[in-house]
Amino acid sequence: MNVNRENIITIQKELSNLIGCPGREEEVTDYLLLKLEQLDVDKAWIDPLGNVLAIKEGSDPNGLRILLDAHVDEVGFMITHISDDGFIYITPLGGVDKRLMLSTLLQFQNEDRERTIGVVSSTPPHFTKPDEREKVPDITEMFVDIGCKTKEEVIERKLDIGSVGTFYIECIQLNEDILLGKAFDDRTGCNIILQVLESLKGEKIPNTLLINFAVQEEVGLRGAKAAAYTLEPNIALAIENTSANDVPNVSIPKVSTKIGEGPAITTADRSLIVPKTIIDRIKKAAEIDDIKWQYKKSVTGGTDAGSISLTRSGIPSGVVAVPCRYIHASAGLLNVEDIENAIKLVVNFCKI
Repeated sequence: MNVNRENIITIQKELSNLIGCPGREEEVTDYLLLKLEQLDVDKAWIDPLGNVLAIKEGSDPNGLRILLDAHVDEVGFMITHISDDGFIYITPLGGVDKRLMLSTLLQFQNEDRERTIGVVSSTPPHFTKPDEREKVPDITEMFVDIGCKTKEEVIERKLDIGSVGTFYIECIQLNEDILLGKAFDDRTGCNIILQVLESLKGEKIPNTLLINFAVQEEVGLRGAKAAAYTLEPNIALAIENTSANDVPNVSIPKVSTKIGEGPAITTADRSLIVPKTIIDRIKKAAEIDDIKWQYKKSVTGGTDAGSISLTRSGIPSGVVAVPCRYIHASAGLLNVEDIENAIKLVVNFCKI
């Protein structure tokens, strides 16, 4: 099976550079809906919660209804207070390590999708006691400086309580195989689903494909539950990014996944235990083209698959994830070949 590597990289960069914080994902969902119009899905729409749904009918009326899910939201921040002298206070949307925050650049998006860049700070070390310098303040105690002198200047930029922002970085290619950027969790999954549909363009397969680009995953797997109820799949696959910890000072038994070793298959995490029937189907899909893959060894984290699996009378669900170093940070790092192999794996999963 051939995949278009150049297109994969282009779409990954475009998706990474969009802003889509939980509950404010419209920039991403608009992009995805436009992409779906160029693919031969039979129907595509946005549901009341904001999920982008699509259906590609199969040729066999008795075929499976397979849900492919990837979430569009990224970890981010919401403005909770603006001081009289123009400093912004925030709360995290999703899991963010506070140790990564100080001196990080953030970008906030107003209602017109205009962006304002600022730097995260706290009381300068020169004005703190020695024991205070050893402590990392909570994110809610930090502030963001966007260069304004008054609250009114911030408001003039159409930023207010409830406005959102995320890390500021442009997705770049470090070498032939490695991309660096933000929001790979889970714009990578969105990219994979688009590429799967592109691979199947003009081809009839027995099974009906149900697509969900889910909102609000990072704050409780919310969008996937509503979408699964609407689409009524027989089985489901969450396409994800997962943490790669193949870095110094991590012992081999504790390495969950490695970049460059193929997509990772989850057996269990904190949101579900994957049924053996789904794991066997994923393995069978990999065998068809001798696709490189690996297990996700840790049982940490959770995905939309956990939420989907509990919908209606229960939906057998699994996870295929591309390993990414420094997930939920200002910049992640992944291998393009892992994305290519994930696309091939998911295409085969849909066909068998």
